[in-house]
Amino acid sequence: MSGPEAPGRTAPGRTGGPAAAGAGLPPGERGFGARLMTPLLLGSLLNPINSTMIATALVAIGQDFRVGAADTAWLISAMYLASAVGQPSLGRVADRIGPRRVFTAGSVLVCAAGLLGALAPTFALLIVSRVLLGIGTAAAYPAAMAVLRAESRRVGRPTPRTVLGRMSLAALASAAVGPTLGGLLAATAGWRAVFAVNVPLALLALAGALAWLPPDRDGRDRDSRAAAPSGGPGGAARGSLDPFGIALFASALTCAMFFLLRLDAPRWPLLAPAAVLTAVLVWWQLRHPHPFIDLRMLARNRALTLTYLRHGLAYLVIYCVLYGFSQWLEQAHGFSSFHAGLVMLPMSGAAAVCSLAGARTRGIRAPLAVAAVCLTAGSAVFLLLRGTSPLPLLLVAGALFGVPQGLSSTGNQAAVYAQAPADGVGAAAGLQRTAQYLGAITASSLIGLVYGTRATDAGLHAIALTGAVLGVLLLVLTLADRSLRTAGNRDLG
Repeated sequence: MSGPEAPGRTAPGRTGGPAAAGAGLPPGERGFGARLMTPLLLGSLLNPINSTMIATALVAIGQDFRVGAADTAWLISAMYLASAVGQPSLGRVADRIGPRRVFTAGSVLVCAAGLLGALAPTFALLIVSRVLLGIGTAAAYPAAMAVLRAESRRVGRPTPRTVLGRMSLAALASAAVGPTLGGLLAATAGWRAVFAVNVPLALLALAGALAWLPPDRDGRDRDSRAAAPSGGPGGAARGSLDPFGIALFASALTCAMFFLLRLDAPRWPLLAPAAVLTAVLVWWQLRHPHPFIDLRMLARNRALTLTYLRHGLAYLVIYCVLYGFSQWLEQAHGFSSFHAGLVMLPMSGAAAVCSLAGARTRGIRAPLAVAAVCLTAGSAVFLLLRGTSPLPLLLVAGALFGVPQGLSSTGNQAAVYAQAPADGVGAAAGLQRTAQYLGAITASSLIGLVYGTRATDAGLHAIALTGAVLGVLLLVLTLADRSLRTAGNRDLG
């Protein structure tokens, strides 16, 4: 990846210097033009769209392979697990060997996973395809964040908040259209098209990356970075990849996920290996010179740790609403799946609008505080809902949760970008997504626990009470975090 250059110099593989790179763009966004952003945006939407696109194809998949809902649920959880492990791992790799290499390798893997899923003769291979999709799509986001950090250094100006807002909007929009696109593909071309569509999308991202992303640093630069002492800037991110630490993290997370996914019938024996693996992970990370998860850095960087906590808690509530509210609309209120999707549209629209608004807001603390207030208010409205509630009340309830979805995404993304170590932004961005996926896994477990076999008013109200408590907690965490008062005013370069 090209480092900072003198004004007027041309980065390798790019046409023109900073001025040429930003020709025709607003002054604040020069250097972050369409050629750079197109592959980054396209690659970054692959993970969220695959997370939701599968939802409307699960019934058809179960019928073809003669498996039940409990088995098809693994197609969702397998990708979340792979993404939760893959995001920080590949972010670390991007910081070490270069984001362009990681981005292109991820695109190739997505293409292969799409082909495998489209042709899979067995259900087991279909799960393998989803795991590979989780790993491949996990590469794009941390690599993209590392590319943006390098680009801001190259052009000598901070990354515009609007650029970060586009990244967030791409994820929100793709996740919102995922169920509709999946249903359309499954209805017209069969469920295998849900996997096959990844092939052209990944090829487009790969072609754009090869054509327009700046080349990574040469081997000598990487060797000098890898030799940097752990106590120096970025040393932990640049050293050994710590495969044992990655394996411990993946194993502990797998045990925790198996436990969380069956809270209705707890698998208590899984707690012991999860606790042991976590303890060994902490011990290993504290003694390793270049740990996979720099616990000492997180202990010192309290602001970044709190950002991860806020992001995970916010998305725990948001995922409860995304999956729990839609089920309630169908089973308790009597809507068809199509009409339930229409009722959810105000939530998607509010999320998109607030994502753009958050990107144009200079501060971080105020948008996050508004997000926490709306989470609490939306939860209060949910407590009023019944199976006979009028449509306008349902629309308002959904829209209230769209506000924090947009503001939390852009606000916490900007906070991570400002708070992360300069040379570890890829790994830091990956850990942010891991916190989000942990929230998703916990949300799916909570939904199964409170709904049981069918969504009910009582189950929705239990979700609402959880959301209200977490909303108040998030508001306290946001207002008490003094670092947010200045984070929004610091350069994001």
